[in-house]
Amino acid sequence: MKPAPTSPDYAAFLAAVKERVIHARTSAARAVNRDLILLYWDIGRGIVEKQQTAGWGDAVVERLAADLRAEFPDMKGFSDNSVWLMRQLYAEHSTPEFLEQAVQEFKRHVGKPFLEQLVQESGGKTAGQILAQPVPETLSHAVRELVSLVPWGHHVELMKKLSAPAARLYYLRATAQLGWSRSVLLNQIKAGAYERAVKEKKTHNFALALPEHFAEQADEMMKSRYCLEFLGIGRAMKERELEDRLIARLQQFILELGYGFCFVGRQYRLVLGRKEYFVDLLFYHRFLKALVAFDLKIGPFEPEHAGKMDFYLNLLNEKERAPEDQPSIGIILCAEKDDVEVEFALKTKNNPIGVAEYQLQPRLPAQFKGQLPSAKQLADAVREVLPPRK
Repeated sequence: MKPAPTSPDYAAFLAAVKERVIHARTSAARAVNRDLILLYWDIGRGIVEKQQTAGWGDAVVERLAADLRAEFPDMKGFSDNSVWLMRQLYAEHSTPEFLEQAVQEFKRHVGKPFLEQLVQESGGKTAGQILAQPVPETLSHAVRELVSLVPWGHHVELMKKLSAPAARLYYLRATAQLGWSRSVLLNQIKAGAYERAVKEKKTHNFALALPEHFAEQADEMMKSRYCLEFLGIGRAMKERELEDRLIARLQQFILELGYGFCFVGRQYRLVLGRKEYFVDLLFYHRFLKALVAFDLKIGPFEPEHAGKMDFYLNLLNEKERAPEDQPSIGIILCAEKDDVEVEFALKTKNNPIGVAEYQLQPRLPAQFKGQLPSAKQLADAVREVLPPRK
């Protein structure tokens, strides 16, 4: 019997086999999850359709759950509450409000071919006219496929915590694309990822510096504010320390950045003549096909920050950008910003630059601002209550 191989070739062979096994296990798990969600979707659809066409009441849910448990005693997931959630899964993702939001979402992320097919199937009608008719098969299928990519436990949390169709669709798509665990999903909801990504004003010059279609994609890539609470920073720090913390928690930082970011390097070296320049953090965005440079600032935005980033982007485009890449994009990440100041600082820059704030600690809800005591007031009150030290 020959001894087991110990050469470097075997180590590489073993690594390749391990990667293949992990991929197969992941693919199998996804396939099982997809089939399970589609089963739940179809059960929910059957209940809703029978209630609408045959006039069945709500009692059918408990009866069906009991009959399924009796028929499949070894199969979990058929409690009364679970079957109610199956009905809710289909019903809430089939409302005109949700489907209207889905049309807008697929317009941005699936592209024109999907819309053209949808319009052709509906006789050339507008999105509003389409939704006034029975749900087109293309749209219904697209929503069903998106829902099938998200695990059941995630759906339960989304149905419990969110009612707005736009918010739910945002987290569905993000979970499907980024593979968020349930805890990551809950943290993103708690941190208001949807509100930050969609509702808050973004400050950049993408519309001036980029072609229209690419400017829209770049706008979607960037957030108005980045939640860095996971760094656990509660005191003043230097920019290098902020950078060190981000690198130490790179996986969490990439999750916060969003879908498609690939890390290239920190303090990325650029040379011009005899001088060296360093980009704080450099990423490559797989879907934009563009380098994205981050400049970290522990204080407020200053106009000169835009000039520095513009210079860095010129160097990146000249020395690092591949022939098939889009123009490099810069994001200045600062503690706070004045939107008017940012607008004036960026309006003369030829390169695409965005300015965003970062958040290190949870923000106090607006309704409580000015109603709670400051740290100094609390300290003074404690000193009045406690007896003086002897």
